[in-house]
Amino acid sequence: MSLSLHTIGPAKGSKKASKRVGRGLAKGGTYSGRGSKGQRARSGGKAGLKLRGLRNIMLSMPKSRGFKSIANPMAVVNVGDLALAFPDGSTITPKMIVKRGLIRSAEHGVKVLGAGEIGIKLTLKELAVSASAKEKIEKAGGTVA
Repeated sequence: MSLSLHTIGPAKGSKKASKRVGRGLAKGGTYSGRGSKGQRARSGGKAGLKLRGLRNIMLSMPKSRGFKSIANPMAVVNVGDLALAFPDGSTITPKMIVKRGLIRSAEHGVKVLGAGEIGIKLTLKELAVSASAKEKIEKAGGTVA
């Protein structure tokens, strides 16, 4: 026999034939390479196992409790920070607070809280103010508009 491309092949025994899966009870095994019984032996079982580890998944997920508002929160500034950032007699608006770098954005409004001390007169405009902050500002001689 002459040597040509169509006569060349691998050495005998060097290549093993692949197992023919899914042949039922015929050659290839009783269970077609799927083992015996169970979720993985049945069709659709390997892709998304429904029961395996379900208990662990359920236990690891936190239970949601309470209420989470979808409203965007206001930016927050303390009275003490305003006293340090602005001179005596200033009129303060949200834009000025952003300019001074006390908050990043005034897009959803700004609220002034009462933490810290204030000893200067300030006039607040277009700002939400807590009761304690309003008391401190008015005690120092300022106004809340």
